[in-house]
Amino acid sequence: MKRSDLIKTFHLHIAALLLGCFFVMGCENDIREVNNLTQKKSMGVEEAIKIESYMSEGGKTKARLLAPKMLRFMPTGSSADTSYMEFPKSLHVDFFNDSTKVESTLDALYAKYFDAQKKIFLRDSVMVINLQSGDTLKSRELWWDQSKEEFYTDKPAEVHQRNGNVLYHSRGLRAAQDLSWRETYGNSGKVTASEQGLQ
Repeated sequence: MKRSDLIKTFHLHIAALLLGCFFVMGCENDIREVNNLTQKKSMGVEEAIKIESYMSEGGKTKARLLAPKMLRFMPTGSSADTSYMEFPKSLHVDFFNDSTKVESTLDALYAKYFDAQKKIFLRDSVMVINLQSGDTLKSRELWWDQSKEEFYTDKPAEVHQRNGNVLYHSRGLRAAQDLSWRETYGNSGKVTASEQGLQ
């Protein structure tokens, strides 16, 4: 080989080495991105639209759930107790009494149902209305415990009563699903007085 050929070969090897180093240094994996990719691959996702579902117990219809969209996440290769359903575009629930008449309603812009715990996390413009008493519970976040048939939150909540009273609960509350009873924390509010006294 000629000297000029050796120099060209040497320069090509140096160029290839530098180019390889450039690509190796340019490849960087963010651990969060890698985890997100592997998590997405390990979760089976089902999507459904125009959901209407009935919940019953002991042969009695307890509630009807309506939602425009539902995503069901089911982990593959692990226990079913980590599966959940997400309602990203709102949720409406009608709660029935023993006579199968709607006694209260629930609305939220977002909900996430955890199968194993039978609990639903509700977020964004959460509102529960007792149709008989007219009491309306409003909160940014609320949990619905389906087994206990009650709501609870540690976030600020307010109850609007039909008579105009507004009760503020700055540290949250626990209430029956039909709002027939409430346990409240950090109370304040505007209460109207009548001739008979406070109502």
